[in-house]
Amino acid sequence: MWRSPRISYLVGRLSKLKVSNVEVKHGRCCYSLMSPPPPPDLTTSKPQTKLHPPYHNAGEIPKNYIGENVSRKDKNKYLLTTLLDLNDSKEAIYGALDAWVAWEKNFPIASLKTILNALEKEQQWHRVVQVIKWMLSKGQGTTMGTYGQLIRALDMDHRVGEAQKFWEMKIGTDLHSVPWQLCHLMISVYYRNNMLEDLIGLFKGLEAFDRKPRDKSIIQKVANAYEMLGVVKEKERVLEKYSYLFTKEGPTNKNRTNSREVKKKGQQEESRKVSPVEKEKSAEFSEERT
Repeated sequence: MWRSPRISYLVGRLSKLKVSNVEVKHGRCCYSLMSPPPPPDLTTSKPQTKLHPPYHNAGEIPKNYIGENVSRKDKNKYLLTTLLDLNDSKEAIYGALDAWVAWEKNFPIASLKTILNALEKEQQWHRVVQVIKWMLSKGQGTTMGTYGQLIRALDMDHRVGEAQKFWEMKIGTDLHSVPWQLCHLMISVYYRNNMLEDLIGLFKGLEAFDRKPRDKSIIQKVANAYEMLGVVKEKERVLEKYSYLFTKEGPTNKNRTNSREVKKKGQQEESRKVSPVEKEKSAEFSEERT
């Protein structure tokens, strides 16, 4: 069949583009694309092996790789066991903690608090210090509770100089608002390590802001420190100034006594409002019991 040069040229071009069923009808070129290859036979093909998470695209990471099928309790237990088994090096501890939080959507501050409490029960003070310092390096756990836990762990780990330095840098510059619980903790640290001058200096700083101690054990430590330093007059002054903490009629106890008296008076008034019938019943009940 005769073909025009134009149609012959077009047929040649389509053949190079892998087009099948080229026909010439009524002087026009009709064609259809090649059919796609058949799908692979899943029964004979080899199963694909799973890749480690880093080789997947970000959107293709399966859930089981990020630990969503593991309970929080098991995760905490795993980290605690890991921390106890690792050698005593900052790199090893920080590396384990980094790996543990790598797949977490939010920083697991509550879980770490649980682990810190467990480490304290095991008296693993050095581990407590390492975990808290790692948290602080991440900008997490910057609370007075965490600071107090770090100071206590440093003291128990025989690193009182480091504890004092941390106190002066993070807490001691704001004595007018530091909770008394933390102040008492630092006074106890100074007292236990025979750092009496530092103890007195801290207490005088608190007095300068007119901070009123709430526990007589604080005053007793301060008085003992003055006595050991040979400053008897200051000891007597402190004991006299805060004598109300050593008596039963202190400010707090007075408030409690007043509240008890008000409650007792209210109960007495309620008892006066009892109906005669109820009084009669109660009298009968008392007679039966006797």
